[in-house]
Amino acid sequence: MDPQFNPITQAGYDKLTAEINQLETDRPNKIAILQAARALGDLSENAEYSAAKRDLRHLESRLRFLRKQQQYARVVTPSANSTVEIGNLVTVQFTDDLSTADYQLVGTAEVDIDEGKISIASPLGKAIRNHQVGDTVTVKAPDFTYQVKIMSVNLP
Repeated sequence: MDPQFNPITQAGYDKLTAEINQLETDRPNKIAILQAARALGDLSENAEYSAAKRDLRHLESRLRFLRKQQQYARVVTPSANSTVEIGNLVTVQFTDDLSTADYQLVGTAEVDIDEGKISIASPLGKAIRNHQVGDTVTVKAPDFTYQVKIMSVNLP
């Protein structure tokens, strides 16, 4: 993978594109609100104008950020094998208490721990990436080290 590009799953890329499209759709409305607030008069004491200006600035900033992410994104499609790659669904077993957890390995732009999506740059993601089912790997977290065994690797 080219180091100047950010790997991302197809689902993550689609979500990124959908957010860009939504912001582009919202932009004319934000501009209209700003123009209406400007027409109210004295800009130095116009709370509506300040709020509308801040909202539009926030939208523009988010849009620039997302477009830059999209520009440097490269969609990665995982292969159907037993090696952990970006996009794979992975079941790991923690060797200390034998509990298991399911994760999807994703690019940094699409991390959502509540949905079980962990980054390839996270300590666990780095440790399991490019390993195979049956491997036991050491995870080096900031405050401690632990081991996990890769139980299964599946396509999403």
